[in-house]
Amino acid sequence: MGRWEPNASGRLSEAAMELYVERGFEQTTVAEIAQRAGLTARTFFRYFADKREVLFAGSAILEEHLIAALESTPASASPMEAVAAALDAAATMLGQRREFSRRRQSVIAANAELRERELIKMASLSGALAAGLRRRGVADSDASLAAEAGIAVFRVAFERWVGEPTDRGLATIMRESLEQLKALTAAS
Repeated sequence: MGRWEPNASGRLSEAAMELYVERGFEQTTVAEIAQRAGLTARTFFRYFADKREVLFAGSAILEEHLIAALESTPASASPMEAVAAALDAAATMLGQRREFSRRRQSVIAANAELRERELIKMASLSGALAAGLRRRGVADSDASLAAEAGIAVFRVAFERWVGEPTDRGLATIMRESLEQLKALTAAS
């Protein structure tokens, strides 16, 4: 192994995902991930704090995209319109990696600890969206409700997207899910 390897982070992520799918998350070690990537365990820890972080490393970037999109909506936009803009940004960011997302989701679904971590990530995203809405002048309870509704749409749309046999696009499914929520609330 050379001292410097190009795209070490990507290679480690891909190796980890392959092993998690083949053997299971709990049965895979950091040493095995590094070996599969052609790197050392020490190199692994330069990029990831632990083997869970391979699955959650993009959370901060996703949150940044969501908040940037939310903040760039016109001041006249309703809270749900601002949340919809954030969901569009998430779909753009995640929508290019469907196969990775499918494998990631299957690994998370098979492990209770990872499902819990995913719920914590979703709660964090909801909190960030709510804080962004409050900065726009939205009342506390309205901001929390809009953010939670947005994350519910995100989760349902994401699960549909990774589960469908054909790729209609995450953005399309995200918009459909948001319209479905609007229809459900209008019917009551």
